[in-house]
Amino acid sequence: MKQQSIAGLLALVFTVAPGSHLFAADNIIKLGISTSKSGSFANVGASTKNGAEMAKQEVNSGTGLQIGGKTYSMELVYVDNGSDRSTASAAALTLISQQQVMAIVGPQSSDRAIAVGEVADSFKTPMITPWSTSPLTTLNRQYVFRMPVLYDIQAMATTKFAAKEWKATKAAVLYDEISPYPTGMAKSFKKVFEGVNGPGSVVVFETFRTKDVDFSKQLQAIINSGAEFIYTPQHYEEVPLIVHQARKMGWKKPITGSNSWSGGDLMGKCGDECKGLYFTGNFAAGGVEGKAKIFVESYQKTYNALPDEVAALTYDAVQLIAQSLKNTGGLTGNLVDDRTKLKDQIAATKKFEGVTGSLGYHGTGDPAKCTVLIKIDEKGVFTNHDKICP
Repeated sequence: MKQQSIAGLLALVFTVAPGSHLFAADNIIKLGISTSKSGSFANVGASTKNGAEMAKQEVNSGTGLQIGGKTYSMELVYVDNGSDRSTASAAALTLISQQQVMAIVGPQSSDRAIAVGEVADSFKTPMITPWSTSPLTTLNRQYVFRMPVLYDIQAMATTKFAAKEWKATKAAVLYDEISPYPTGMAKSFKKVFEGVNGPGSVVVFETFRTKDVDFSKQLQAIINSGAEFIYTPQHYEEVPLIVHQARKMGWKKPITGSNSWSGGDLMGKCGDECKGLYFTGNFAAGGVEGKAKIFVESYQKTYNALPDEVAALTYDAVQLIAQSLKNTGGLTGNLVDDRTKLKDQIAATKKFEGVTGSLGYHGTGDPAKCTVLIKIDEKGVFTNHDKICP
């Protein structure tokens, strides 16, 4: 309630007046990009910018962005959320009230996306987070949308895969109890896995705290538990440490995780010991076809690197906004009204074909889409292994 009151007060103070001008003389539409240029998610921030810039260049190429018979160009306004939720909220206020953006793309992490989502919804400003999977990000927020699959969908995909691939009925979970994403993902996995395999089938549920680097106590409990695989929905900082320490302690069974593995330099930190592992996600650069293959080739040519999930989802988020703007049939020039028109068209999306697959919204900001089973191949490339659809 306190957060809602604060958000309401801020909205009264900063609300853009109905007569505010939307466009510069050359008909520019601004999109705000909330990303991490600094802090623990700086690598994710770099991928965010790469994906957003590729989408913007494509939108602006040729005849430009055509909306209701008029031509517009897209401008991206970046703010550094510093990998911090308070900074992210303040930066969102700047984008909405001072920069007067049409919509916000980001933040990526649920920790920041939940906070910014509250601000965006209070200001009736459309927001699409490319990577946040916490249900709280979009819950009861009609202006807030996401691109990735939710916790429970990934959890069911992992449960089905573990049964099919490893005949596994006993799992161990290791996660950061302070960070919102790993906590939510771990609890969802436990609920889903035990729903299929029975109470107690998650034989050990081990926690640690942000910035911990020694997991030997938790790993010993896992080794002693009889678990058939480890599920650790952590980010690229912790996964290599967990894998290295587990192998050193004699763990030879599978280790798996969720789409948080996709962001950052996982393989640069983990090396050969992560090859052959699987995790759930939304996109992998290896083994793609069609539109996704064209995207991968173009990205590689532009940045001399394969795109990760963050870059691909961000690219799709910008493209979805561009398509939704076209679907409005025309803009009024009144920022408040046009933000609502854009929100309505995003919400009405039933089949958007992006490089990360097809998605649609059905009454909430959470998309209906398939989960990708990703394998880290012998070259260390994240590769499409299978797809599980709801």
